[in-house]
Amino acid sequence: MSRVGKLPITVPAKVEITLAANEITVKGPLGTLKQASSSDVIVKKDGDKLVFEAANDSQQANAMSGTMRALVANMVTGVEKGFERKLTLVGVGYKAQAQGANLNLALGFSHPIVHAMPEGVKCETPVPTEILIKGVDKQKVGQVAAIVRGYRPPEPYKGKGVRYADEKITLKETKKK
Repeated sequence: MSRVGKLPITVPAKVEITLAANEITVKGPLGTLKQASSSDVIVKKDGDKLVFEAANDSQQANAMSGTMRALVANMVTGVEKGFERKLTLVGVGYKAQAQGANLNLALGFSHPIVHAMPEGVKCETPVPTEILIKGVDKQKVGQVAAIVRGYRPPEPYKGKGVRYADEKITLKETKKK
């Protein structure tokens, strides 16, 4: 069986989990998330723990038990604490400004970039060169951060661009005569 799938999820007191025939709903102080359940995985609620088991001995069921456990664990963490991704802008004149559900970016192009945030994801700009992307869904937060980084990824010679706060850029050496 999957090593990840063997670990039970401890459900905090603030979080409520509902198991339906083909859907798992997780409700907490920050919001509600739903996940379609796989027929290869048996989900059991045991007090304040959630246990995932493969329905049969197939490799597919084994893999899905670990996947479902990881997805539901992220849902529990998301509705309890939330997820956050921090981006930094490196470059002269590069700046960001959050306005409601939009993120305005000046990244050295001839035009400003306006990125509309999807539902359930919020952005903040504590300083003009930092962007905080927050939400309860880990996948959405990561996807929005990747899209914003994709507008101007860090270039390898000076390191200018949008990068994750914990990202290390290895700079290339320029050509010598």
